[in-house]
Amino acid sequence: MSRVEASTAQALSHRLATEQSERRLPSLVAGVVRDGELVWTDAAGTVDGRAGGSVPDTDTQYRLGSISKTFVAVEIMRLRDEGRLEVGDLAGNHLDELDLGPITIAQLLTHTSGLQAETDGPWWERTPGGPWDGYTPQLRFTPGTRFHYSNMGYAVLGEIIARLRGEPWHEAVRAGILDPLGLARTTVRPEPPVAPGLAVHPFADLTQPEPEHDAGALAPAGQLWSTITDLGRWAAFLGGHTSDVLRIETLDEMLHPVAVNDSPDIAWGGAHALGWQVWNVDGRRFAGHGGSMPGFLAVLRVDLTSGDGVVLFTNATSGLGTAATDLLNLFAEHEAHRPKPWTADATQAEAAELTGEWFWGTTRVSLALQPDGGLRLGTPGEGRGARFARTGDGWIGLEGYYAGEPLTVIRDGDGRPVQLDVASFAFTRTPYDPGAEVPGGLDPDGWR
Repeated sequence: MSRVEASTAQALSHRLATEQSERRLPSLVAGVVRDGELVWTDAAGTVDGRAGGSVPDTDTQYRLGSISKTFVAVEIMRLRDEGRLEVGDLAGNHLDELDLGPITIAQLLTHTSGLQAETDGPWWERTPGGPWDGYTPQLRFTPGTRFHYSNMGYAVLGEIIARLRGEPWHEAVRAGILDPLGLARTTVRPEPPVAPGLAVHPFADLTQPEPEHDAGALAPAGQLWSTITDLGRWAAFLGGHTSDVLRIETLDEMLHPVAVNDSPDIAWGGAHALGWQVWNVDGRRFAGHGGSMPGFLAVLRVDLTSGDGVVLFTNATSGLGTAATDLLNLFAEHEAHRPKPWTADATQAEAAELTGEWFWGTTRVSLALQPDGGLRLGTPGEGRGARFARTGDGWIGLEGYYAGEPLTVIRDGDGRPVQLDVASFAFTRTPYDPGAEVPGGLDPDGWR
């Protein structure tokens, strides 16, 4: 399926076929999303990795692996929006038997709870799981002190959902997320047509089936199955097409990076938010999640500025390269968004008097109006530059040092703006303007 230019489709399909061939993957299926719709899909290889086998299509199920966690996280935030919990709640407030101290729901979502990564039993991804009461999560680190990826943490979140909804976590996810979004082929157990999970021998052209079981209480960490069509719709959701499933403000909250995955050998570029992974790449912000289970790898990534996204599945335990990122970059190069035409906006007239040069002490910064009616102080991302959104009679910081901080306009007797107060700092029209109330006062002899 393709709604892109023929040259774009050719470039994308060639990159997909190259990945499948050179990385020795049994099958590879991918899709690109724009404006909330799948605009290109294709597949390479066969579902069993053998010549003459069937080629996967957009309705072939693959295992999502840890992308399952994003559905769990959204359901938790839906409960928050309904007033059933707060992300600052202690997990033990909802699970009486959990005696692990001050672990919050937010810490579970961001992998900062300090809980163990896996279970105490055998390799849970390859063995049948048990019920919740068969697990006793253990602390590895003091809660809130470091990032430590925890599948057990998402088992806890799944159980919290079950307790508050009065039904298994996956039934709650189906009722609240999957059905409203039309994700009929996203299921907790595989439903044909399904690609088999395979391991590819690293030194020979041989494959071996991987085992697959119901993970029980660990299922929220990675058990869901889906298709390119359904995962494409989930990418559209992440890109802002949330329908009535989640408030867009809540989605924005979920995408704020909280915990950096710290490794001495890896440059910081990615972090974990409330259930989602986020990345900064060449000045662009991406969000999504990866997934891996024995026999399967999956990728979901969305450019948060453009809303363009890529989804990809393969039925191999390892071997996937950079195809997902490359596909999204190729699409952006071949089908660039047309810039929105500039037009005058008379509604900005009232706030225009605030624009121009201001001084924080002796530091000069500019204040400009944004197309959305917000304010831009300095250059966001540089120093203390930030954007501010209108809120009632004032403004609120959106990012950087001033995120969440109010901006108040101080006027003189004639109503002219002479001072901006932000987080206790005073910005004036001239350096230490004698006509303004500068905190700490000014030397009576002035500049000399």
